[in-house]
Amino acid sequence: MNKLSDIFFTAASEEGLTYEQILEDVQRYCTANHASKLAGDENSGQAVTLLKEFIEQYLIKRQYAVEGLTTTELCDKLFEDMAGYSFLKKWIYMPDVEEVNVNAYNDIEVIFSGDRSMKIPDKFTSPQQAIDVTRRMLSACGMVIDDTMPSIIGFLDKNIRISVDKTPIVDPEVGINASIRIVNQQTVSREKLRNSGSATDEMLDFLTACIRYGVSVCIAGSTGSGKTTVMAWLLSKVPNNRRLITVEEGSREFNLVKKNKDGEIINSVVHLLTRPHENPSMDIDQSFLLERILRKHPDVIGVGEMRSAKEALAAAEASRTGHTVVTTIHSNSAFATYRRMMTMCKTRHAIEDEILMQIMVEAYPIVVFTKQLEDRSRKIMEIIEGEDFTDGKLRCRSLYKYDVVDNHTDADGTATVIGQHRKIGNISDVLRKRFLDNGISAKELSAFITQREDG
Repeated sequence: MNKLSDIFFTAASEEGLTYEQILEDVQRYCTANHASKLAGDENSGQAVTLLKEFIEQYLIKRQYAVEGLTTTELCDKLFEDMAGYSFLKKWIYMPDVEEVNVNAYNDIEVIFSGDRSMKIPDKFTSPQQAIDVTRRMLSACGMVIDDTMPSIIGFLDKNIRISVDKTPIVDPEVGINASIRIVNQQTVSREKLRNSGSATDEMLDFLTACIRYGVSVCIAGSTGSGKTTVMAWLLSKVPNNRRLITVEEGSREFNLVKKNKDGEIINSVVHLLTRPHENPSMDIDQSFLLERILRKHPDVIGVGEMRSAKEALAAAEASRTGHTVVTTIHSNSAFATYRRMMTMCKTRHAIEDEILMQIMVEAYPIVVFTKQLEDRSRKIMEIIEGEDFTDGKLRCRSLYKYDVVDNHTDADGTATVIGQHRKIGNISDVLRKRFLDNGISAKELSAFITQREDG
């Protein structure tokens, strides 16, 4: 900088600049003197260390200070705003955070495990800064967002998915909207599901019996309903002596390897990820991996989500050939799930509706429907058993159901939903025989064939 600029910024620092003014000046300084480091690989430890040293020296030279922050803390904050994920990094990697939603550059909401949400005080200084930060986040996972592709889905880490929209899809004064979803496996436990009211002990025992004794399960619901949480917990119940192979698309949300106190692996788990490619012949999708998996002698197969006709039919056929399959699908009710599977397959396969429905009912005897209620609590709303599809009619029986007793909203707008889970009916004789053939004890089975209600 020239002497006139030096005089200006020295005078300004004596009067006290705002953080935004300091950020603008430091960014101008780094762009003019250290542009290569600013644009370099954020994961390069040496480059980050050097750039932070230059920033800190510049802060000391200018005598810049922000109330409540040491020089080192101010340096770290400036670096994140210029070359990192800004304040989002703090929230994304904070324990118990499940989702960060950017509604606009100045409106950010965080959702915690346990269904608690809050608007955070942090915000971007402008729509452009919000765009710049999300561009860096997407760049880290090899994605580019611009006017030709203003809507992008990427994966920041093996368990972090980001979906971003920018102008012209959103208004210029908004900048971006983004949904950053984080799956924290350490929060998934039987106690959490029970204590949060997501399910009763008997429901969890029943699902555990399904995964142990060879009954495939499809978990249905809308986005954010808790499907992945239930699936992760259920797959964690696979006995250690059974071979479990999971297939996920884009990012790995499951971490099911178990270790003893000495760090030795005690179960048998293989995690696989799809790998999309511009050349279709080199694309490794879920149906490709499912075909390979069947040659690896799996006992249980976990398919992250049914997204297309290919994988829906491939997963169903895997279940019908004697493997236990657990998967998820978007659906708006338990009974609608089988038809949702059927219509998905119809987009690619010229198979009669009745045959497709019979395939899906046979492949997934149990459907679990999850939902996020108005008070943001997540519940298993219903568990059904599919029995058959004949003469155009689906034969199902409801086993467990959540009944809403009351739903009221306080003066401050906080909703409270009151309800209870009930045992509705017994499993069918066919499913009972299947459990027995696969080794369940009469005592364990009795809980699922004795009619009673759970409050």
